[in-house]
Formats: sequence, structure tokens, C-alpha cells
Amino acid sequence: MSDDTLRIDRSAKTLRTLALERMREAIMDFHFQPGERLVERPLCDQLGVSRSVVREVLRQLEAEGLVQMIPGHGPAVAKPDLGRTDEIYELRALLEGIAARACALSATSAQLTLLESALANLFEAWASGKPAEVMRATTKFYEALFEAADKRVAWEIVTGLNVRINQLRSMTILSANRRGPAIAEMNEIMDAIRSRKPDEAEAAARRHVESAWQIARAALRLPPA
Repeated sequence: MSDDTLRIDRSAKTLRTLALERMREAIMDFHFQPGERLVERPLCDQLGVSRSVVREVLRQLEAEGLVQMIPGHGPAVAKPDLGRTDEIYELRALLEGIAARACALSATSAQLTLLESALANLFEAWASGKPAEVMRATTKFYEALFEAADKRVAWEIVTGLNVRINQLRSMTILSANRRGPAIAEMNEIMDAIRSRKPDEAEAAARRHVESAWQIARAALRLPPA
């Protein structure tokens, strides 16, 4: 990603919102590496916004856990919290498993159609080879899954974790040979839901998360679970 690709166009959205979206995406795409310092002046030039906007964006990213303040050095891209990684994946496996089970039990035909469409969009994103597109499409698929499952509180919890989930997901998406197994795993989830097999749907959803968990552990050089 060149410096010019970070520059934003003026639109109906505020500059702060546009800059925040662009910075969040740049961090997820590893344009800025974990631990890398984020210096205000170069960011102003790259984004084409004022220093006050950059400061607001960095504060928001700090609140989301993507940026951390290092005493004596200023803001830097946050490194994944190794102590919380297992907990995040445990919650994902639990909540996504519950949602897949409920979806298999009670989703309407219309909801299943929407879920099928979201999955097709996800596969198209995989084919594009663009990690940011994959993450956006993945979020849309799970939003449709939790909606069809009528697990709104669970989705609120997942939404609250989404920034951290996506930070870890960005590593697993970029790992070698992930695309094929991930597509197969997602198809297993959808097949079980479509066939109205709640036990199989829950198990498939949990296997999918556990597979990503092991890849994240390897990327973070953690011992196997």
C-alpha cells in the first residue's frame, strides 16, 4: 500500500469517520505493523487531514484496542494481547456454535436465503485475494447468522469483540493454505444449517473457530491448545 492509497476523498461522511475507517483498514491489512510507531505528521500527510483529526482517530483506535500508548514513544499499533487470545477464541467458539445451532432449528426460508447470499459474497471475497474484503464479508455472514438465529444479545457481544477478532482474523486469513480449508469449513456449517441438523451445525461452527485458533497460535508462537 503506497502513501497515496491512504488519502481520502471528501464526501458526506466526516473527515474523522473517513480517516478512522482508512486507518483501521490499514492496520488490519498490516500496512502498519504491530508495534510500529504512529507519528502524527506523516499520518497527516498520508491521510490529507489535520493533526487534530489524526489525534481524534488515534484516540478512537486506542479505545478499540488497535493502538496503544507507549510511555516516552507515543502511539503505536497494538500487538495482540497474548493473554486474551485464548479467551477471545473460546467466546467465538461458544457464541458461533450457539448461533449455528439455533439457526438450524428455527431460521426461516427467507433468512436461509439471506445467509446463503452472505456466504456466496464471502466466497467471492476469498477469490478476490483481498484480506479486508474477506473480513468485511465474514462479518456480514456472521451478522446474518446471528440475526437468523435470533441471538441479538450474543451478536452485541461479538460486535464488541469484532475489532480484536478481526485483528486476529487478519493473521489467519493471510496464512498459507487457509482459503481452501476455510471454505470447506464454512460449507459444512451451511450444509448442516440447511439440513436442519443443530448438533452438526454447532459442531461445524466450533471446528471452524478451533481451526483458526490453531493458526493464530502458530502466528503468535503460542503452544498448541
